[in-house]
Amino acid sequence: MTASDIMRPQSTYRGRFAPSPSGYLHFGSLITALASFLDAKKNNGTWLVRLEDIDPPREKKGASAHILKTLAAFGLHWDENILYQSKQTDYYQHIIEQLFKEQYCYYCQCTRAQIKAIGGIYQGHCRHLNLDKNHSAIRVINQIQIDQYSDLIQGKIQCDKALAREDFIIRRKDGLFAYQLAVVADDIYQNISHVIRGCDLLEPTTRQLSFYQLLSDKAFRHVLWSAQDESHVSKHLQAPVFGHIPLAITEQGYKLSKQNKAPAIDIQKPQPALFAALQFLGQQPPIDLKHLNVDEIIQWAIAHWQLESVPKKQEIQLT
Repeated sequence: MTASDIMRPQSTYRGRFAPSPSGYLHFGSLITALASFLDAKKNNGTWLVRLEDIDPPREKKGASAHILKTLAAFGLHWDENILYQSKQTDYYQHIIEQLFKEQYCYYCQCTRAQIKAIGGIYQGHCRHLNLDKNHSAIRVINQIQIDQYSDLIQGKIQCDKALAREDFIIRRKDGLFAYQLAVVADDIYQNISHVIRGCDLLEPTTRQLSFYQLLSDKAFRHVLWSAQDESHVSKHLQAPVFGHIPLAITEQGYKLSKQNKAPAIDIQKPQPALFAALQFLGQQPPIDLKHLNVDEIIQWAIAHWQLESVPKKQEIQLT
């Protein structure tokens, strides 16, 4: 199944950057934030920041505040209040309750080791077992099974069909809400129209598009609409359009990430990193730009931003 019937047309632009406070922003984070920001501003859109703080064991103390301080130091100013996912738990729970009411999810006690032993794709073992909620994850019944979509940067994306059919987890065994639930719920909540992010999320996008379509059922409308700010909500639920930028990788082939202990970017002297990020994104900044102040660099970048110039690669090695 394709995503063409639910991905929204180009209209009012609402973009977002959604980092996890598991560490400080590094160069890979900057590339993503900058591309998202510039694409929104070039299209006279609104740019939001959302902090994905729903996994306390992985969070670093003080990281949320440092992330916001870093974005401001690099001239990436958000247009509305910060959304903290930790404040959204009642909203997520209402969605899960409605999923159970409509018989769209179930409890699962399969372990990662068990799933790995059968090839790494969950086969629906617990779907009809009526398991108790104790020591159980919650999986959504993946009826939609979108396996391809058109990416703004990378073109046609085809996901593994077996993975696209998998019932995926929306709440973990430890009671924490899963990324796939929270990201879709909050993109709906904030009426996000465009998502520019890294290529590490190319395949998960198919799951998110499937979940969008499931939640477009009228049975969920009262849960979704009642949670939203009526000033910008659309009554016609549509998934965002997606664009995935190349990942910055090291000479050893590792993605720059907080897990790999990528160094934080320097907020005291942001110009060199901003200039390098524009080069990475294929924007060909003039050499004199690196000597200007941050606001001047950002204004040049907005005026000259071309999404079509972003390299159509999934990875680029840093030199």
